[in-house]
Amino acid sequence: MLQTGKEMEKGNHSEATEFILSGLTDRPELKVPLFGMFLLIYGITLVGNGGMILLITINPQLHTPMYFFLSNLSFCDLCSSLIISPKMLLNLLAQRKSISYTACAVQLYLYVAFSDVECLLLAVMAYDRYVAICNPLRYTVTISRQLCIQLVAAVYAVGLVDSMIHTCFTFRLSFCSSNIINHFFCDIPPLLALSCSDTHINEIVMFTLVCCIIVSSLVTVLLSYVYIASTILKIRSTEGRHKAFSTCTFHLTAVVLLFGTFLFMYLRPTSSYSMDTDKVASVFYTVVIPMLNPLIYSLRNTEVKDALRRAMNKLLTNS
Repeated sequence: MLQTGKEMEKGNHSEATEFILSGLTDRPELKVPLFGMFLLIYGITLVGNGGMILLITINPQLHTPMYFFLSNLSFCDLCSSLIISPKMLLNLLAQRKSISYTACAVQLYLYVAFSDVECLLLAVMAYDRYVAICNPLRYTVTISRQLCIQLVAAVYAVGLVDSMIHTCFTFRLSFCSSNIINHFFCDIPPLLALSCSDTHINEIVMFTLVCCIIVSSLVTVLLSYVYIASTILKIRSTEGRHKAFSTCTFHLTAVVLLFGTFLFMYLRPTSSYSMDTDKVASVFYTVVIPMLNPLIYSLRNTEVKDALRRAMNKLLTNS
């Protein structure tokens, strides 16, 4: 809520103690269909990512660096979905779409942290595949268990620190003209657009950190896949080359879609923001991609399908 007009007359800015999320749409006829669709997506996301984590945990055959990174990616997607989707679903049917100042800050912090972790994990996974395909004889030595743990720990540390910087810089601003966020969750661009403070420093900080994390991760992924593609082209077997390219194409498509939407969202000046367009992009990387990742990284993977088949057979035998 905002302070009263009398308090403003005293020369103080009115400060928001809660925000109102405008949501995905203001058209009543779309709210129930959207609720049903996003509830289904949310359910698939929880089952897909939770199932992937469980499957990797209970199968010794999947206790390898690649699946260690993949289980962390699933955990990241699961957490991202839990941060955004429940509130979004609730607000589609709720009359009052409020979120407290503190809850908004927490949501922003967790969302940015897990977004960073996902980008960095994809870079780590691309490097892992580069070593496995381009230097297979040195793979077990290069990608040791200790290195895997150190890389994942570093990824989470960078994500948490970067998120803290973004959150502190965003919530040092004053929100005095309105408390209505033109979005379905607390994100940096709509909060900057809402603020009555000078956001120039925030834009510089956002641009710098996004370049450091997202762009560097994307470059790492693309370079890794260039070397991977070069190695695959040397495979004499047409079938083996086709299979390798098919798998890499699916992985690379998921990566490009994720990084593309992030770059579109965060490497533009605030003057060019279009909240309706940004909402569509935000739905894609906060709701759709967490659902697609376990499908992309499992349905094209023979080891995961075999492990799932064994787990289902064991379950049916025990029952």
